[in-house]
Amino acid sequence: MNACPRPVAALALLLPILLSGCALLPTTRKLPVPKAPTLTQTVAAEELVTRLNQSWAALNTLNVNVDIQASEFKTKEGLAEDSPTFGGLIFLKKPEMLRVFGRVPVIGTRMFDLVGDGKTFTMYIPPKNMVYKGTYTSKKKAESLEEKLRPGFFFDAMVVRGLEPDDEYMVTADTITVEDAARKHLYLVPEYKLAIMRRKPGSQELEPKRVVYFHRDDLQPSQQDVYDSDGNLETQVTYGPYQDFDSIKYPSSITIKRPLDEVQIVLTVRTVKENQTDPALTDDQFHITNIPEGTPVTNLQ
Repeated sequence: MNACPRPVAALALLLPILLSGCALLPTTRKLPVPKAPTLTQTVAAEELVTRLNQSWAALNTLNVNVDIQASEFKTKEGLAEDSPTFGGLIFLKKPEMLRVFGRVPVIGTRMFDLVGDGKTFTMYIPPKNMVYKGTYTSKKKAESLEEKLRPGFFFDAMVVRGLEPDDEYMVTADTITVEDAARKHLYLVPEYKLAIMRRKPGSQELEPKRVVYFHRDDLQPSQQDVYDSDGNLETQVTYGPYQDFDSIKYPSSITIKRPLDEVQIVLTVRTVKENQTDPALTDDQFHITNIPEGTPVTNLQ
């Protein structure tokens, strides 16, 4: 019996595939082409750190007028509660003094007044006739939004600190793709990531302190991740596009996310004053002096 000719045998094997509509050859499809940036700066790691240290060293005080919008999340329940947007003022004075003042929408009266000195804080809430006092950091999970508002993360969000003498660092370069949904475009965004760490005493282990992201078009901080002593992401800050505020380059918006507390605070920046001298920010402005006598005080751990 003669064997089936090879061409006929091959056709017999291919026929089921052809009838099924399966392609035998590679196909080409079009993908969106991300737009490259017009400017990408390159600097050495040491220069990036030097720029950050110089910017931090040059700052003594900060006075920012903002609109504030806060959100609380209940992840397990799939719920989010958004507060109305209200006006506020944020004062900052090195090394650690901070004051955040919120106004009741429309009425303009004081909603809350929060002051801290780097170790302890006081928050007065006139509508609730309540005072909270406590330390900058806490291991205890806060229950209410008031208990979650501590000056430490506000301070870290408003400014990007320089490095401490004991800090170690590493810089890596990356390019992310960002989608502009309104314009239906993709954009390439080259960035530097400055990872700041500190060596644990008597150990080779490095504990993360912060990661600062810089867009390479202007080398301004675009994001900052702050970690707690256990290595958990404690605060994530995203800085919106930088604008000129009376010759001061500052983010037009600041988004503060607190994953462990399930809180997000969005600050829309209106005005900015750095190192103001007329009038100057004095230590007296970081104290609440008009709390009515007999106001209940809750001490937070």
